[in-house]
Amino acid sequence: MSRRVVRQSKFRHVFGQAAKADQAYEDIRVSKVTWDSSFCAVNPKFLAIIVEAGGGGAFIVLPLAKTGRVDKNYPLVTGHTAPVLDIDWCPHNDNVIASASDDTTIMVWQIPDYTPMRNITEPILTLEGHSKRVGILSWHPTARNVLLSAGGDNVIIIWNVGTGEVLLSLEDIHPDVIHSVCWNSNGRLLATTCKDKTLRIIDPRKGQVVAERARPHEGARPLRAVFTADGKLLSTGCSRMSERQLALWDPNNFEEPVALQEMDTSNGVLLPFYDPDSSIVYLCGKGDSSIRYFEITEEPPFVHYLNTFSSKEPQRGMGFMPKRGLDVSKCEIARFYKLHERKCEPIIMTVPRKSDLFQDDLYPDTPGPEPALEADEWLSGQDAEPVLISLRDGYMPPKHRELRVTKRNILDVRPTPGPRRSQSASDAPLSQHTLETLLEEIKALREQVQAQEQRITSLENMLCELVDGTD
Repeated sequence: MSRRVVRQSKFRHVFGQAAKADQAYEDIRVSKVTWDSSFCAVNPKFLAIIVEAGGGGAFIVLPLAKTGRVDKNYPLVTGHTAPVLDIDWCPHNDNVIASASDDTTIMVWQIPDYTPMRNITEPILTLEGHSKRVGILSWHPTARNVLLSAGGDNVIIIWNVGTGEVLLSLEDIHPDVIHSVCWNSNGRLLATTCKDKTLRIIDPRKGQVVAERARPHEGARPLRAVFTADGKLLSTGCSRMSERQLALWDPNNFEEPVALQEMDTSNGVLLPFYDPDSSIVYLCGKGDSSIRYFEITEEPPFVHYLNTFSSKEPQRGMGFMPKRGLDVSKCEIARFYKLHERKCEPIIMTVPRKSDLFQDDLYPDTPGPEPALEADEWLSGQDAEPVLISLRDGYMPPKHRELRVTKRNILDVRPTPGPRRSQSASDAPLSQHTLETLLEEIKALREQVQAQEQRITSLENMLCELVDGTD
């Protein structure tokens, strides 16, 4: 009798586990807006969640260690006049986050390391250029201060956040609403999906579509696409019979998918989260109560089903921790932040290993917080791979780094001589906004100290009264 050969893979036994109850974040009113973004963004310092807010749009930012019940008066980030639709942490500064809203604006925020006393209402920068709601944000993976936004006006705008300028505007490529946008690993190309059922690969600096595939999935539901580490594309959608699918594509030959996996007939849009270090893609459906994961390899059948993490509660959204935020001592290879109606629950993916030593094969060098290029260098045509770091000794997030915006004088229209390198945060002058921010922080800390002194005085008085009473 022939024995079935089991495929060898170090990720064959990856298993997911929900964190203990005291490690969750309770009493958060997660946004009820009907929009297919993940509603959650996370980095090695902070967890950000879009929340319900009266009279505008808001999100909450919690230090990762602040688990448990969240005070109902905990300060929010509020500034938008309509619901927030997407948020994204800057990959090169863990204290900077961008938010996009139904009010057509994008706001860039500096989050302090200390807990603010009141709502953060003043962004560092407000970007205005879209004529309809802005629903998608994505930072450039290797260039400093480059942010992409996509709006209901079917336009993609690429901004230099360091100067507040529009670098590029892609206006005539998409005839309908854009559903997803993804950079490739070095930020040279974009993959987009659109309501017209077409998957496009775009060179943003040339403003050209390099390759496209009409109807990669036959069904009517929105598509999603992400680049793999070797430049292929993973797309999610559904078949004509409403079966949800995962497809792997080679952009050099868009006729047929390299591999196609069919799953179930659930309604939720599948959000793909791809980890280039392990070449695993995790599929989280909105409204599902499970996370499926697949390993992508270079030999047939190319897409290998690994396992499914299941729980009882459906997910409203999902945050995906960058690799540098994981606990390497526990062989953790991925961590999700699953949104419920009133809480956020971490889900940890681990590879069981007996040894306590650092596992080189699980943790290749991974993109760190340093950018490889300035914005102007990227715009002029340069490309660079991400600057990698080792996780052997774990990762410690750097201290608070100020994002300084140096707005150019738009009234001075004289051409700048030769290619200009954008100012980095270290050599930019202190802006008026920075001074105001520092004064605000000093004021807030003084008020904190004052409140503590009043509390001490009150407690001393109570103590005196108790002592007098016992006498």
